[in-house]
Amino acid sequence: METAAGQLDCRAHAFKFIEETRIVSERELQVNNITPYHVTKSYREQIIKSGYSDQLKYIVEPSIQEFDSPGTLDTSGEHDNTVVPGLQHKYAQTGLLLVTERCGSYCRYCFRKRIVGKVSDEIAPDFGQVAQYIACHPEMTNVLLSGGDPFVLSTSNLNKIVDHLLSIEHLKSIRFGTKMLAYAPKRFDDSALPALFQRIHKAGKSPIIVAHFDHVGEISSAVERKVRALRAQGVQLLNQSVLLAKVNDDPEILAATFAKCQEIGVRPYYLFQARPVKGASHFQVALGRGLEIVRGINQRLSGIEKTFKYIMSHYTGKIEMLDLGQDGRVYMRYHQNKVPEKIGKIFSRPHVATACWLDDLPDE
Repeated sequence: METAAGQLDCRAHAFKFIEETRIVSERELQVNNITPYHVTKSYREQIIKSGYSDQLKYIVEPSIQEFDSPGTLDTSGEHDNTVVPGLQHKYAQTGLLLVTERCGSYCRYCFRKRIVGKVSDEIAPDFGQVAQYIACHPEMTNVLLSGGDPFVLSTSNLNKIVDHLLSIEHLKSIRFGTKMLAYAPKRFDDSALPALFQRIHKAGKSPIIVAHFDHVGEISSAVERKVRALRAQGVQLLNQSVLLAKVNDDPEILAATFAKCQEIGVRPYYLFQARPVKGASHFQVALGRGLEIVRGINQRLSGIEKTFKYIMSHYTGKIEMLDLGQDGRVYMRYHQNKVPEKIGKIFSRPHVATACWLDDLPDE
């Protein structure tokens, strides 16, 4: 926050962290990239009802560790891959469209801390301009609406965004990346939503919701009902999770999460390695431990449940983490890359026990 004179606000106030309440100034919070506390009533209640409050609280409640979490604010090169304001085109087939800087609640590990809850010039100001770019790029077969969370917008606003996309023939699917199924499941009671999804269908495209369940404790009976209703409306659902220290760094928990997702019709899609984000890197789990957890997950799931990939969304591309070999090397391959020839190629780096990111591993 800035004062009228343009100076950072140094007024101090009590700020409640998980560990303690501390007197901090707005300047301290801003300099250390501490996101405000913001959570929906329904998620606060679910944390308590779930029986997993000791884990789920870390998703939304601030921690003093945020002051000592080094990193950067753009770990995946989003600025470098922005082609028109609000639209990223990093991988040939996919457009990433930032439609809002708001979310239902603020995840403490968010990799877009630079945007969320702030006024940002990275949000698309002109969807006509976005559509014009997409129309000129026939290799782009799908668009992901993200932000922020598109479902904090009204259905009327979502319709206005989709208006610009429906006539583009080479778009085959429109995806919505959201954590609102966990944060505010009642959002999906909106009677106008089925018509939105039907419009997408009638235009010859698939409506897809990429949900975000990090923990089986987030999947309440209310969530199950909403998911089943969405499926009945012809919506495909995928799930992405982030591997988070103190939250779900346990093969039992993640196996239960993915099994539950599969049971209710949400296909496990990605398990992301937490990113080295300033103010959030304390959530990272060492790669060696991550690979061990993934082996444990797969040992606990049936074939139809283990459809996820363990992914590091790196500046150079989406890297699938494969295994730690007996030769002491971490084996990986590019799941996505700007250079098509690199996709699918296996490569390796010497393992370092403390490494949490590709950059922590030596080249040779």
